[in-house]
Amino acid sequence: MNAEILKRIVRAIAEGSQSDLDRLANKVVETERKTGHTRLAGELESILNEARPRRNGKHTPAESRGALQELPQSRRFGEQLATLIPRDELEHHMVLPPLIEERFARIECEYAARERLGAYGLMPRKRILLYGLPGCGKSLGAKRLAWNTGLPLMKVRFDALISSYFGESATNLRSVFMAAKERPCVLLLDECDFIARSRGNSKDIGEASRIVNSLLQLMEEYDAPGLLVATTNVEASLDHALFRRFDDVFQVPPPGPVEVEQLLKTTLSSVPVDEQVDWNKLIDDLAGASAATVVKAARDAAKAAVLKGRRTVTDAHLRDSVAEARRSDAKKQGS
Repeated sequence: MNAEILKRIVRAIAEGSQSDLDRLANKVVETERKTGHTRLAGELESILNEARPRRNGKHTPAESRGALQELPQSRRFGEQLATLIPRDELEHHMVLPPLIEERFARIECEYAARERLGAYGLMPRKRILLYGLPGCGKSLGAKRLAWNTGLPLMKVRFDALISSYFGESATNLRSVFMAAKERPCVLLLDECDFIARSRGNSKDIGEASRIVNSLLQLMEEYDAPGLLVATTNVEASLDHALFRRFDDVFQVPPPGPVEVEQLLKTTLSSVPVDEQVDWNKLIDDLAGASAATVVKAARDAAKAAVLKGRRTVTDAHLRDSVAEARRSDAKKQGS
């Protein structure tokens, strides 16, 4: 067991802090599970689950037993600076071109082998930047990494982090990074261009510049036990110095014909589909569409069939939903 955890456990016992003991017990379970001692972790978790109802008179929700019970808060208003996405809400199935699938798998493999790599003085990829058009799966990629590494996902709330008070935004950002260092997680900076726009293009040389400088420093010093994933739709607007801080930078591209077909068929796998569906025509109509658009079109077609009392999803259902999805995309791009 980690010496630091042992010291914190003894300190909590000496101070009689049951809440600290609960949190540290969860940390021990999590550590044992991550090091491959799954049987021991399960036995320890069972002991905790049996003891809590007797002590509290009620069962503790699973969410409150997570590794990130205490999320970072802003000092001035006490707002949570991040949200924890529960594991059962982590969508993680992605349909990707083989080369992009390999990039994600390599990150996951290196994280799993981090101790073995460390024995040779090698560091796993821990700071990842995903870029691409809206709806192509950048945020889903962060969820997938969290799912496959077994780490909780902590998403930064930029609305709470940014403050008009001098230096407070940078302080809030540092609190978030400190929380990620104390508790292993996938720290998600979704649409990071919100705080990482180029200092040269910014008209605000005050707070905006300070938070970019703070982010650069925190990225440079980042040594948390989990992963940091940043996403952006407008990578060209990011501060150039930021790119050097990432261990891996790659695009999540729109799905090609093979991926579009797989996305359609996977999304429709739970409902009967008419054999006369013209898949090639649908793929052509969805050329250049995002993965989110493809999935939405398939789901809308399935819902239309169910609501109309049809036994199968027909070619007409799919053509109508695809046309509607493309019209919706065109309106969004025109607005």
